[in-house]
Amino acid sequence: MKKIGIIGGIGPESTLDYYRGIIDAFRECDCGLHSPEIIIYSADLAELLEIVEANELDRLTEWLLAKVEALQRSGAEFAAIASNTPHVVFDEVAKRSPLPLISIVEATCAKAETLGVKRPGLLGTRFTMQADFFQRPFQRRGMSMVVPSPQEQLFIHEKLFSEIELGIVKDDTRQALLGIVKEMIERDGIDSIILGCTELPLILPAEAHGIPFLNTTAIHVEKIVRYCQE
Repeated sequence: MKKIGIIGGIGPESTLDYYRGIIDAFRECDCGLHSPEIIIYSADLAELLEIVEANELDRLTEWLLAKVEALQRSGAEFAAIASNTPHVVFDEVAKRSPLPLISIVEATCAKAETLGVKRPGLLGTRFTMQADFFQRPFQRRGMSMVVPSPQEQLFIHEKLFSEIELGIVKDDTRQALLGIVKEMIERDGIDSIILGCTELPLILPAEAHGIPFLNTTAIHVEKIVRYCQE
């Protein structure tokens, strides 16, 4: 098995989800007491947000590369970024990385294609919804992605950082998010939802209103585990 490197902490709640997901996957594959070696670099979420808010993409690239290099020095044989938003610079980081990197976007895109998705909606941080790093690979595979309205984006972003990233899960917030999904179905004709923030699966179900919700954390974990075992 290959040693797994994870850039986590962005945010901490979803990093716990990654760790549990990887361990649970190995328990389910008849590996006995064997478990993978996992090295986690828990990064500073506030520092990441400062860089992204300033739209300093070169700085973000260097920030992530420093963490990948630290994982390599610690013995990791490949790595993954346990967050959607930093994937805005994934291609540049992967190009310069000393380790193979597993993309959450590409893994999610492949999963959506197998499900026959044609018009997914994308929920995530404001940075993720307003950028095009998710849209591009989906468009290349014939899928047309839709994002919420500006007002809806503001609500989602605010709830992510004032509640969900802090481990606060409120039922009224869940219902409001599901209300946005219902509105997107009626207004935009979406046939699925991409949970494009690794904290969203902590509050939203696997499906609702008759459409599937693609859990990017679970999809990423599945790809990480598969690569580890290859």
